[in-house]
Amino acid sequence: MTPGPRIRRRQVDAAGSWPDSISPLLRRIYAGRGATGIAQAQPKLAQLLPPDSLGGLAEATALLADAIAGNRHIVVVGDFDCDGATACAVGVRGLRMLGATRVTPAVPNRMVHGYGLSPGLVAELVGLEPDLLITVDHGIVCHAGIAAAKALGWQVLVTDHHLPGEQLPTADAIVNPNLRGDAFPSKMLAGVGVMFYVLLALRKKLRDSGVLANGGHDLSTLLDLVAVGTIADLVPLDVNNRALVGAGMRRLRAGQGCAGLRALIEVSGRDAARLTAADIGFAIAPRLNAAGRLEDMAIGIECLLSDDATQAGELAQVLNGINAERRGVQQQMVDEAEIALARLGDSVAQAPIALCLFDPEWHPGVVGLVASKMKEKLHRPVIAFAPSEPGSSSLRGSARSIPGFHIRDALAGVDAAHPGLIGKFGGHAMAAGLSLDESEFARFQDAFREQVESMMDPAMLHAELLSDGELAADEFIAANAEALRSGGPWGQGYGEPLFDGEFEVIDWRVVGERHLKLVLRVEGRRETLNAIHFGGWQEQEPGSRQRLAYRLVPDDYRGGGAIQLIVEHRESLSPKGTAFAT
Repeated sequence: MTPGPRIRRRQVDAAGSWPDSISPLLRRIYAGRGATGIAQAQPKLAQLLPPDSLGGLAEATALLADAIAGNRHIVVVGDFDCDGATACAVGVRGLRMLGATRVTPAVPNRMVHGYGLSPGLVAELVGLEPDLLITVDHGIVCHAGIAAAKALGWQVLVTDHHLPGEQLPTADAIVNPNLRGDAFPSKMLAGVGVMFYVLLALRKKLRDSGVLANGGHDLSTLLDLVAVGTIADLVPLDVNNRALVGAGMRRLRAGQGCAGLRALIEVSGRDAARLTAADIGFAIAPRLNAAGRLEDMAIGIECLLSDDATQAGELAQVLNGINAERRGVQQQMVDEAEIALARLGDSVAQAPIALCLFDPEWHPGVVGLVASKMKEKLHRPVIAFAPSEPGSSSLRGSARSIPGFHIRDALAGVDAAHPGLIGKFGGHAMAAGLSLDESEFARFQDAFREQVESMMDPAMLHAELLSDGELAADEFIAANAEALRSGGPWGQGYGEPLFDGEFEVIDWRVVGERHLKLVLRVEGRRETLNAIHFGGWQEQEPGSRQRLAYRLVPDDYRGGGAIQLIVEHRESLSPKGTAFAT
């Protein structure tokens, strides 16, 4: 059996200055995340870091201003994930708002071109006759593709947030807060956030030069897309990102999102007025990502660029269908990965410190999801590989890591120790991608494991749940549930409120084959509480007393001020109150 995570309570310093409108519970939640006042807890757009210190903006805005003035053809090259798609849509929409009349989106097909701006994609773009290429959410490691574009006489602007290699590409300008020596205070911008900042700087340049009159050109209308891409890419929600995401979420809840996002919210069965970051992460983003995984992200970008509600609805339905197919492919691959894991033994202790998985029948667009599922199961760094295309000897790998272990640095260590073993790689702390020849898989597996062993602190290998402590009996109320839902945005590095405590199980039943519904009682409260543990049925009757880690949410299905607990982890308690994992 895999042991459950440890529950560790946050250290809370409740000092700070809070308005009366912030409930004591929210003050405690915010303080547990380091906020000392409302400006840190709920940052506004006025608090956004100015673009001034972001490197490369002078060169980037000069390129763009000249292209707009000369009516040159700008091609915005996106990426095949949600961050890349939203960044492409932000780039196209924003440049058109600022006067560009010839702007075209483009995106690689995962199965045809591989990652980013490749020479193959450049060859296909020749027919568009671009003057300037802008890469969004990629480009920092696309040396060959950028060189191919430059050889054709095109200018290239790279906007990216991924970590650079030892050498930078030969682009005309590069904007990336993670370049060595870049002075921008926040390194957490997603690709879509970087593109948004480029537009902010371009608007200022055009206004200062008299090209744009004051007023109009409200770039904040793009923040719905910025919010979706930022949440989907799982970048930490520092104060700057929370200001961006919070503003975008307010637009979406007010029904002011672009037609494509409104259609995706509808097709996913979510209520826009109650939309949360979790809804974006688990419902909206997967429907966009599915196009890039199994089909062509051009469909997703077309949906995001559409201003026609009917067309956007039709495209959203197509994306919904692709996502259903993706779920089927993913489940089959995860099942096969589970079988491979079973050969390693019954416990995490028997598993290697890092895991590489490969199946010649797997789909390269879904290996990242398999790696993520297996990482969650084992709490180990995992890389899942598939052939780059059917029958190919070239493998594409997708890596996922655990908190505290920098997966991209681990790949860099393997590359340094074994030159030529990895074809190419890139990424960031929690996720990365790489290419590899199938004949080198076994050698890479050993090299990767050795590298992880040299870098890993064993303490990282035990999963933890960070809890905001217990809720008092009188805190299980609808007002608190609503405040917690609207008090975000919650996300990576700024976790959704999670509580823990002991409960008596009054009743239970299994729903949907795998989910466990519970009726609970907590000491000091007369009314019972409804709870659900998704995927929590393990064919073992829950004990009469349980220690739960849970979220408090409004029960929208019942309505009328009803609440429920969403159980993230549970432990049965012995009669004396000692916990043992279930």
